[in-house]
Amino acid sequence: MSRSERRLQLIEIARASFSQRGYDATSIEEITLAAGVSKPVLYEHFGGKEGLYQVIVDREINVLMSTLAVSLPEDATPRKALGDTILALLDYLESNPDGYRLLAHQSPAGVSTGVFSPVIGEVTEHLTGLMAAMFERQGFDPAILPLYGQLLGGAVAQVGMWWIAEREAEAAGEPVQSRSKQDIADHTVNLLWNGLHRLELHPQPVTRNDGRETPGAAD
Repeated sequence: MSRSERRLQLIEIARASFSQRGYDATSIEEITLAAGVSKPVLYEHFGGKEGLYQVIVDREINVLMSTLAVSLPEDATPRKALGDTILALLDYLESNPDGYRLLAHQSPAGVSTGVFSPVIGEVTEHLTGLMAAMFERQGFDPAILPLYGQLLGGAVAQVGMWWIAEREAEAAGEPVQSRSKQDIADHTVNLLWNGLHRLELHPQPVTRNDGRETPGAAD
């Protein structure tokens, strides 16, 4: 094997193991044994298990970023762009189940990721950019935009995690109501977009005279 072929082999073996078992439960010994090499070979390529894990996570994030980037035509309306972003995330989860599981596992402290945070981070950045012009037109303080980006990114990523869990349950023979990607995207956009269009410029707590929340008072 050439050096580049050996490096790719180690990445593929480790990627499968990390995605199935997580970082802590995967050992250098099992990776090198599966690759048929000694531990010094892995250290030569990656410096250790943490370095190997970081390379794999970086590759997965690049795949996700590329998927999100091609989902957004320059002339897309904000609503269509939101729907296309959700579909792109579902496409990524569907075509990269190992990558999804890898990013969903807890990362080691030295690696700059958390539980699914790479997905949330990329989706949040993507959606924050989509909302910037709309918020400016509505007169919102630009400083509040990151908060709404976090809310949208977290919601979309959570929908994606729920959807992939439903697919895995269905594949295991459990009784679930199957939904298409388009259906999931349409309903998610329905909630998020209509909510965005009814945003108050200066939201206030909904209270009544005794200080308790009034059900339905905002309607």
